[in-house]
Amino acid sequence: MIEPALVLAPMAGVTDRPFRMLCRRLGAGLAVSEMTISDSRMWKTEKSRTRMDHDGESGPVSVQIAGHDPQLLAEAARHNVGHGADIIDINMGCPAKKVCKVDAGSALLRDEALVARICSAVTAAVPVPVTLKIRTGWSRAERNGVRIARIAEDCGIAALAVHGRSREDRFEGEAEYDTIAAIKQTVAIPVIANGDIRTPEQARRVLALTGADALMIGRAAQGRPWIFSEIQHFLATGEHLPAPSRAWIGALLLEHLDAMAGLYGEAQGVRIGRKHIRWYCEDHPDAGAFWPTVSGESCGLRQRHAVARFFGIEWSADGLAAAA
Repeated sequence: MIEPALVLAPMAGVTDRPFRMLCRRLGAGLAVSEMTISDSRMWKTEKSRTRMDHDGESGPVSVQIAGHDPQLLAEAARHNVGHGADIIDINMGCPAKKVCKVDAGSALLRDEALVARICSAVTAAVPVPVTLKIRTGWSRAERNGVRIARIAEDCGIAALAVHGRSREDRFEGEAEYDTIAAIKQTVAIPVIANGDIRTPEQARRVLALTGADALMIGRAAQGRPWIFSEIQHFLATGEHLPAPSRAWIGALLLEHLDAMAGLYGEAQGVRIGRKHIRWYCEDHPDAGAFWPTVSGESCGLRQRHAVARFFGIEWSADGLAAAA
């Protein structure tokens, strides 16, 4: 059981351990890791080791794997279960060109027979639940999400996350909730709806339109990991939580930056932290003037001091933050 039924979507370069742990603490019932490539030759790289680091995470731990070879994906599943994964998620939803050009991600949707071989191989390889992330199809002309869903269920997939766009659509246009609804009506396994869920009201609407068992939030959580608490509270009560204060957001961002420095080291943490700073700040009216002053900062201490000043809080090198 995933409770609450709100899932952080896997996003390459975003859903690392610090971000997953923040989202879990702030209301996500499950946080799926960045995709791990199935080629074992890459597992010893610094990037792969970092992506496979789940130290301190509360369960269930869900690890997404990516590739196109059924046996390599099965081996990747076994490897990650051996390193603490409670759930294995197969990536057939990523629309990125560099992923699709190697016949992985949503490119797999073009070959339904290969989808079946992959799902069968991975589910047979591990004793834990295997989930699948898909899109509605490879192209607007070939939306085969319903057929893919049937194949997945027949092969033992435990739950299905559906982004309501084809690969061709990438992130443009409106999500196709009617296709997600058709998939939900076709299969008995849980269906997780994904796409354009940015507010509590939209979350309630998507559940009503699709009949989905859970919701998956991706880009809307960037710089706003508390969106899960907002949605959870609204779905339970019909009321909105009070908006977080500027000081509280700043303290959360500083905590996030500290956690990234702890995982990646100070220099890399500063670089990776820049995009998160921009996301956290973009809704504030004075962000336009602030961003140029912090975007090129290479010193972690100066970066944090700049963030603290922007949010009007006090910060010291020991990581403590308080309202000014």
